[in-house]
Amino acid sequence: MIEDSFHSGKYPVEDQQKNFTDFVEVINRSNTDDLQSSDIKIEVRIQNLYTINNYVPNIQHLPGVIEMDVLDSFRMLCRRSARVGSDKSGDDIALSKGTLHNSKAQKNS
Repeated sequence: MIEDSFHSGKYPVEDQQKNFTDFVEVINRSNTDDLQSSDIKIEVRIQNLYTINNYVPNIQHLPGVIEMDVLDSFRMLCRRSARVGSDKSGDDIALSKGTLHNSKAQKNS
């Protein structure tokens, strides 16, 4: 549901970050889907960059906390992607028409 909100443009993001909204994945890595387990893990991923946030179920307003953390993680991953993209090593992440890809692998093809 949070991932769909990114794709639909619900969240206010900077211009550079708008390029990444179609590529963000939000994955529940917990053992259950009901957010009641003792080990709640939420992964935010943009291609090969990701964060994993851990939560306990007794946090007040847990869904809102997760939503804010996902948005913060997305912004952090966008900043990191921009830094990786500006490196001269050739091992950067680039946007393609339909997918994100490693441009180093593309150059070697």
